[in-house]
Amino acid sequence: MATAFNRMTGQIYMMWHDLEQKVQDRTWQLERANKELDAFSYSVSHDLRTPLRAINGYAIMLKEDYGPQFDAEANRIINNIVTNATRMGQLIDDLLGFARLGKKDLVLTHVDMQDLAHAVVNELLQNEDNKDYDIQITGLPVAEADAGMVRQVLVNLVSNAIKYSSKKERPVIQIGGEDHDDYTVYFVKDNGAGFDMAYADKLFGVFQRLHSQEEFEGTGVGLALVKRIIDKHHGTIRAEGHEGKGAAFYFHLPKKYKYERQQSGDLIGRG
Repeated sequence: MATAFNRMTGQIYMMWHDLEQKVQDRTWQLERANKELDAFSYSVSHDLRTPLRAINGYAIMLKEDYGPQFDAEANRIINNIVTNATRMGQLIDDLLGFARLGKKDLVLTHVDMQDLAHAVVNELLQNEDNKDYDIQITGLPVAEADAGMVRQVLVNLVSNAIKYSSKKERPVIQIGGEDHDDYTVYFVKDNGAGFDMAYADKLFGVFQRLHSQEEFEGTGVGLALVKRIIDKHHGTIRAEGHEGKGAAFYFHLPKKYKYERQQSGDLIGRG
């Protein structure tokens, strides 16, 4: 028995040593990946944005200085250059935001979601003077969340609701929530273009869009960013929709978080 015990002890020690080595290897790989991500983000921010700004700037100058001398086709081409350069810039910003979110720690506070929803709606409707939206904001409980991140969630969901209901004669958007013992659920609903539920699983993927660029503009990153934020809060998000009859997005945020600081400095939330 003593021999068997010693042998088992030796095996456990070797397993522990191998596990420790694997943890060190994975930590090194993660640190290397983070450094590569930082280098990529820097490259995208500077190496891609600079020529893109030049293209956009020269196209605008060309249009302003020589537009009256161009025929209709030439002006159409110049407008397309400006539009696509602007769209590319937005795509770069969205991708950088998506990449950097994974490294950002949660800073949890009690967020007044009712006030936040009103502020987001007022901000987004500033550019919608030509459309009368029926916005209904009711019963949003306080959230235990990172204020900046959950604001981004509302901005993306509400801006989508505004965009996809913009072609309706009377666009209606509902924003609300419901309190439960262990979690809070929030929703954003609209009566807009909707989508086919058969493709609902594609909604939250990067570059996954269910409508063409000609129908509705977008980069295909917004909902992926929303899901990443909700995942970071250990919550869930789902979507319901019907073509031509609108869409609804529900996201759940858990309550009663307990936190511990890991050696890596990451903030871990436990519901």
